[in-house]
Amino acid sequence: MSIYWDAFKQCAWIPSPKLTEANLPNQAGRVFIVTGGYAGVGKELSKILYSKNGTVYVAGRSEDKAEGAIEEIKQATPSTDGRLEFLMLDLADLASIKGSVDDFLRREQRLDVLTNNAGVMTPPSGSKAAQGHELQMGTNVLGPYLFTQLLTPLLQKTAASSPPGSVRVTWAGSLATVGSPKNGVEFDEQSNSPKVHGMQGLNYGQSKAANVLLAKEYQTRYFADGIVSNAWNPGNLESELQRHQPWLMAKVLSFILYPAVYGAYTELYAGWSEEAGREEMKGAYYGPWGRTVMLRQDVENSPNRKRFWEWCEQEAKPYVG
Repeated sequence: MSIYWDAFKQCAWIPSPKLTEANLPNQAGRVFIVTGGYAGVGKELSKILYSKNGTVYVAGRSEDKAEGAIEEIKQATPSTDGRLEFLMLDLADLASIKGSVDDFLRREQRLDVLTNNAGVMTPPSGSKAAQGHELQMGTNVLGPYLFTQLLTPLLQKTAASSPPGSVRVTWAGSLATVGSPKNGVEFDEQSNSPKVHGMQGLNYGQSKAANVLLAKEYQTRYFADGIVSNAWNPGNLESELQRHQPWLMAKVLSFILYPAVYGAYTELYAGWSEEAGREEMKGAYYGPWGRTVMLRQDVENSPNRKRFWEWCEQEAKPYVG
């Protein structure tokens, strides 16, 4: 029952955030990518980093939305030496991702923190990514996996000349990991691929647990190169999803929903706090608004972790070179 009590504590009576725009150090000279950085939590994180003089690449599919968000952030934050840039990135199409990485590599010589923030949640049943994968697995997991792998040489290069623990990759988990299949990811033994479940909520939970597995396996493979990898549950956050709820349900939900900026504080802690960069915290899982939280033991110690990484590697291989 302890996992469910911990899950409840990720929804209510949450301690105040430890790291915010008020105490984040100057980020001048550092370069960041925030996928989905022009909406919701991603936009709030981009705003904080920009306000502290960082160079922030706002990555996503919609240039119009990105340019609108960039202009909004600039108007709200006039006193900064930061820089905001749009990076075209379609995580649902593996064939397009190398082009996005090549574009970034032409423009920058370093990458200090990659925040894999973007994702989709419970699209219509049967929705697929460009290469035919279930859309949530494709967009939330395979796309970020390939994007991160292609950027890893630059992360390694940056880490070699940066303070220990400061170069990081962070991955989007969720409270939905509590409801993921056994071991986080369930394989179809006939296809040797992650099983596509009949309920989209279960597919969503599986995609978020999959990111936890990737975060831990990435840490195992690249911590010796100076890169910190972790995953996080950003928290239960207010969005337009609640706008059509009946009054009573909206009232109940109001007790466990928080402004999007609080999700940015969770991501900020995972990617920028001194504590999260310490060696003893490698592979940690963070929750609202910047503290370690529990995973189910079968997810924490999943026997499918390496197998899932190797499946991602196999699926992404045609799009690496």
